Amino acid sequence: MEKLHIIDYVNNIGFCFLWGKQTLLSYLINLFFAIIVITIGFFISQLFASIAKKLLSLRHIDNTISGFLSTLARYIVITFTFIIALGQIGVQTNSIITILGTAGMAVGLALQGSLSNFAAGVLLVLLRPLRTNEYVNLGNAAGTVLNIHIFYTTLKTLDGKIIVIPNGKIVAGNIINYSREPIRRNQFVINVAYDSDVDLVISVLQNVLDNEERVLKHPGNFIGLNEFSPSSLKFVVKCWCHTKELNVVYSDLMLKFKKALDEHNITIPYPKMDIYLYKKIYKILKRNKKK
Repeated sequence: MEKLHIIDYVNNIGFCFLWGKQTLLSYLINLFFAIIVITIGFFISQLFASIAKKLLSLRHIDNTISGFLSTLARYIVITFTFIIALGQIGVQTNSIITILGTAGMAVGLALQGSLSNFAAGVLLVLLRPLRTNEYVNLGNAAGTVLNIHIFYTTLKTLDGKIIVIPNGKIVAGNIINYSREPIRRNQFVINVAYDSDVDLVISVLQNVLDNEERVLKHPGNFIGLNEFSPSSLKFVVKCWCHTKELNVVYSDLMLKFKKALDEHNITIPYPKMDIYLYKKIYKILKRNKKK
């Protein structure tokens, strides 16, 4: 009987060893295939992202959008790769997805502001109300767009300051884009004295516009009397030029308007004060001066 027990014990040990060996071998094989899946997945994600970026570039999609979409596609492929790899080694992916979903809800509640900025970033990338290298006004900040990130946008002001604005605030407010249109309109208000010849003033201003090559003939310019102010006649001048030359043309035309008006003796009025002294006050001042 003792020999039978010993034999059964040895057989059990052998069976457990053989079962453990098969299980370990099966696990190692599955782990090997999981590593292969992850490796192939990373390679496919890089390849997919590169192809997506090239296709978007060929369609002349903005670099910001193409970079964002290609990166998003890469991370989606990587996420599915890890799920497949975990399933390969025997992990129940359903429970993992459930846990990730629950954790995602908890993180979402804790990061509501960040998620709103993320959603706003997606809208900015898809709708493209502003692009890199465009000059925009976003309410309390104005500058050239340097980068549009997922959570925030970076501007550079004219005096060299860097402004970082959360995307949620950008989407919630007004966006004034000064660079999107190829041409823009300049507007000038010219004050002249009341005794000036109105027709001559209009002729002089029009002549300045006609001799300026950077002023566009279409969609057309306008010069007219705009207001009777207390001390002057106000003329308004509206003209169109290329957006990139707007500020330079404005400064040059202001200088030319001034010189042209001076050449025709057209006075530009300025505030002045007349002082009248009555005789009694003059006598009092004179008496105090003698004392």
